[in-house]
Amino acid sequence: PLSPQELRSGRFWRGVLAELAATLIFVGVVLGASVAPGPLSPALAGGLVAGGLVCTLGGPQANPALTLALLCTRKLSALRGAAGVLAQCAGATLASAAARAALQDDTGLVTRVSAVGTAGTALAWETFATFQLALAAFAATEHAAPQAGLALGSAVAAGGLAAGPFSGGSMNPARSLGPAIVTGVWDDHWVSWGHPRAPPESPG
Repeated sequence: PLSPQELRSGRFWRGVLAELAATLIFVGVVLGASVAPGPLSPALAGGLVAGGLVCTLGGPQANPALTLALLCTRKLSALRGAAGVLAQCAGATLASAAARAALQDDTGLVTRVSAVGTAGTALAWETFATFQLALAAFAATEHAAPQAGLALGSAVAAGGLAAGPFSGGSMNPARSLGPAIVTGVWDDHWVSWGHPRAPPESPG
């Protein structure tokens, strides 16, 4: 339920700031790696930085898809979820603006549906990749930081490698939104927002 008292909590604002910082770092690293051709570099970079962020910032989602999954399973309040998504989109936009200013060619920043398949194919792979990432994220919350970082980082890298050839392997609406805002390229952008799914509740 909504809780206005949360707005007066230092823990609430630290969480929002962690989401902004984590998404800025995550998207910045992935965009830098996206300069290289093919999905390998951004997938590996995304996996490594996701694992590192779990260990350093305590496991922020840094991903609206994961935040929405937590909302759907009532593991996050609506207020915290909304603030988190706004912070994630802001962080991604700041990272994208910095990347565009630093890079001579910004064509690799935007996630696009590839010529390998259709928008439907891209959506299917994004859905699959994001679902396995959400499963890993939910499971990781029950383990110590090193194991959580390894699990989440591996899921990000695996999903990026699997979906990358078809959709760019975003698995993260904020990662796709930031570059779209700063470049003005919105081709098939809906694919990145059409896939959030909540994983099934774990038994027990």
